[in-house]
Amino acid sequence: MATPQMVTDAKGIVKVYGSTEAVRGVDLQVSKGELYGLIGPDGAGKSSIMKIIAGVLAQDAGDVRVFGTSIDSEASAEAVKSRLGFMPQGLGLNLYADLSVEENIDFFAKLRLVPSAALKQRKAELLSMTRLKHFKDRPMKHLSGGMKQKLGLICSIIHEPELLILDEPTTGVDPVSRRDFWSILHSLIQDRGITALVSTAYLDEADRFTRVALLHRGKVLLQGTPEEMRRSARGSIVSVRAEPSDEAFERLRAWTPQIERRGDSLRVFVGERFGQEAISEVTEKLSSFRIESAEATDPDLEDTFIALLRRDEAKPAAPSLISRERSVASAALAIEARDLSRVFDSFRAVDSVSFQVRSGEIFGLLGANGAGKTTVIKMLTGIIPPSSGSARVGGIDVAAAGGSVKTRLGYMSQAFSLYQDLTVLENLRLYAGIYGISGARAKRRVDEILDMADLHVFLNQLSGRLPMGVRQRLALGCALIHEPQVLFLDEPTSGVDPLGRRSFWEVIYRLAREKGVGILVTTHYMSEAEHCDHIALMYAGRAVEDASPAELKARLEKEVGRILEFSCADPYRAVELLGTNGFSGPALLGSRVRIFSKSPDADLVGIARVLALAGISHGEVRERPFTMEDVFVHRITGLEQEGAA
Repeated sequence: MATPQMVTDAKGIVKVYGSTEAVRGVDLQVSKGELYGLIGPDGAGKSSIMKIIAGVLAQDAGDVRVFGTSIDSEASAEAVKSRLGFMPQGLGLNLYADLSVEENIDFFAKLRLVPSAALKQRKAELLSMTRLKHFKDRPMKHLSGGMKQKLGLICSIIHEPELLILDEPTTGVDPVSRRDFWSILHSLIQDRGITALVSTAYLDEADRFTRVALLHRGKVLLQGTPEEMRRSARGSIVSVRAEPSDEAFERLRAWTPQIERRGDSLRVFVGERFGQEAISEVTEKLSSFRIESAEATDPDLEDTFIALLRRDEAKPAAPSLISRERSVASAALAIEARDLSRVFDSFRAVDSVSFQVRSGEIFGLLGANGAGKTTVIKMLTGIIPPSSGSARVGGIDVAAAGGSVKTRLGYMSQAFSLYQDLTVLENLRLYAGIYGISGARAKRRVDEILDMADLHVFLNQLSGRLPMGVRQRLALGCALIHEPQVLFLDEPTSGVDPLGRRSFWEVIYRLAREKGVGILVTTHYMSEAEHCDHIALMYAGRAVEDASPAELKARLEKEVGRILEFSCADPYRAVELLGTNGFSGPALLGSRVRIFSKSPDADLVGIARVLALAGISHGEVRERPFTMEDVFVHRITGLEQEGAA
């Protein structure tokens, strides 16, 4: 068997910024034709590694070779740049805001010396593939996040590079645009033979890659195929529903630290146990509880990542972050939106949105980029007035109350809301002063927040130097310093590592259940949507769904049947064949193919027949449960198709 041609060969890369070692002895080899993934949270070292390979940042130690050329000087970096395409992190950061879609493409083509004849053909193909041809005259600054990323991709490949380097191209992009982006990238790799090195903070994107490297704090924790990596976490995930749920959670957490709430289930990692044996071990720990259901599944990559972190860093179980004092259950409304609308000039950003959030409830507001979520939050918090409709928060009419409503709510925005040159303690004291809290009450609240968010060890550190997960806990603490009845969280865990996200969500859960805080959250992590008691799904400024996650998944199953999924030798061709043979919704997910099926038994036979006639071998076909991402993508895609029609 021929040895694959090495496109990138990096050994012992080190990069230091001041006293921070951002990259610590990383080895990385990428072969021709691979789609290689660097996966890890903010601060893992992904961007530094990609910039070093792209030749725009010098390493402090180690050897980097690209196409066999040692990248050890500006001259050697320039020698290979014509064969590279590099897209930096951030929505549209490599683009020009005032230029149109077509003008941006033409500019990058001229920069890359693309001949006019070749440009015309390539531009037409890429605009059609990305569905941007109808927007070619629109200024970049007026594009949605997903459209900016697709335009950035076109500008990065207009000169047909051999190696494409994409730094977090899907961060901040909604699930529909993410799937669209991946489909385009897979097609480019398949049809044009491009090699791609892509970074992402989304662990659920791992199956898109040929091979992946899991990064944390500048080191590689694990490398290999997604399947190899999942097997490294030996054990099972047991999802159990037990009553009373809160007490069951505490019992299991005393036994194992790797546990999370997921909707009305508790999700537990059981090491070195599989199937029924794992279930029996969990149910034995809950022998005094009423167990309604229990099932065992294989760990996903997030479970693997967390297991590796706990093994390497020996993290203890998280402390109970909020006192066990319980609030009296309340049917009072924390938030009420009635026919809220907001018009900017002739653009209707929010169109007659209505929903209710009860005290002690976690409410998810989901939608694609530009759906109107942030505008709704700004109206509910009094930052901008509605064009029509009304909003009540904590029982107060927002429009009539003016600034006084702010004493009843906490708001954690997408933007970093802390003062980076102040310490943790100074930030908390500053926010206490902003809300008019002083004296003994201020000291009590600061101490309570430090306990709640487990921040004592960071007390005198500058907030700008904190790990992302710790910063987010501090930002949450600042939003809670005045004990609000209602909490707004706008993309609160973007870029936070999985361990930090789970810890953050446990705080949120306890705030709702034990303190009776009404919580409204927006997120692009669809696994986080499972934590919500209720969800409103927004599209084009309207609320198009309003139900619990379980209800939304049940509606989808009733509409499309079950999900069948399998791996095969030629997934691109398999998707095409299944589509032409009448199977419902064939789609590619990395090396796996999936369809919707209302008759699973018949479709199992049909899949085998179609693929056998084409000479395509495939693995076992399995049913897979629906996720909130399935719900989101199917519903929003359907609405987009209706709009196009």
